[in-house]
Amino acid sequence: MTSSNDTAVLRVAGRPVGRYVTRPELPARLSPRPYLHPVTTLAGTAVTELTPADHAHHLGVGVAVPDVEGFNFWGGRTYVRDQGPTELDNHGAQRHVAFQLRDPDGFVEELRWVAAGGELLRERRTVAATELTDQAWALDLTFSLTNVTKDPLSIGSPATNGRPGAAYGGFFWRARKESSPPEALTAGAEGEERVHGRPADWLALRGGTWTLVFAGATERTRRDPWFVRTEEYPGVGSSLAYGERLPVPPGETVVRRVVTVVADGRLDRDAAAALVRKAVSP
Repeated sequence: MTSSNDTAVLRVAGRPVGRYVTRPELPARLSPRPYLHPVTTLAGTAVTELTPADHAHHLGVGVAVPDVEGFNFWGGRTYVRDQGPTELDNHGAQRHVAFQLRDPDGFVEELRWVAAGGELLRERRTVAATELTDQAWALDLTFSLTNVTKDPLSIGSPATNGRPGAAYGGFFWRARKESSPPEALTAGAEGEERVHGRPADWLALRGGTWTLVFAGATERTRRDPWFVRTEEYPGVGSSLAYGERLPVPPGETVVRRVVTVVADGRLDRDAAAALVRKAVSP
């Protein structure tokens, strides 16, 4: 992984497939945080977007949470119960501390989640890129969030704050917007309405010439429902706080691992499932 002070390039079989920005210069209301963009297929097709016009706070691939004890680490407006989306001065930031490990195909990073002058969470983020075939590779991302305060914290979402269906927060991938919306499918369902808000072993987002296949790689991660958008914008995330807030007692750690297959071409269900098995196998 070649790098400068602020960026690192992720490579698969010598080819650059992702650019990781550790210290982005962004306004506070976007909740500044490290991100991967652009992420590309092996053929070079970009499959992420950065600060798009429809949602300026969407930053490629990363970890974003709209409510950590009332602080916004997602960016943009905050959903306030009985009031709706509201512009608040409550934005936090994720600050890169150091890389514990850096290789051409991945890294281990330490981050501090800070808001209102204090550190709420300490994160250990592990990212690895693996070649699967000559047309597909896998991005393996694990994040561990530890409450470093002396008080209980909890993670919420607009859904837990009164907006049904908006349980975003956690791993999030803002995909490439094209002239037609991508297709979303799981092993047993198809279409945004049928796959959104439900757990599934894997979920595919199929664009014009590319496919992304997301899979929870631990039993706990697989219990989190998927957050899926195709019509309004293309994006997929794994919901940390779907039906209720997620408590994080002092010193406790929340761990999630999502593996994403990045493929050229439009994969069918069998091909998607086969690549996920290869990517997630021990």
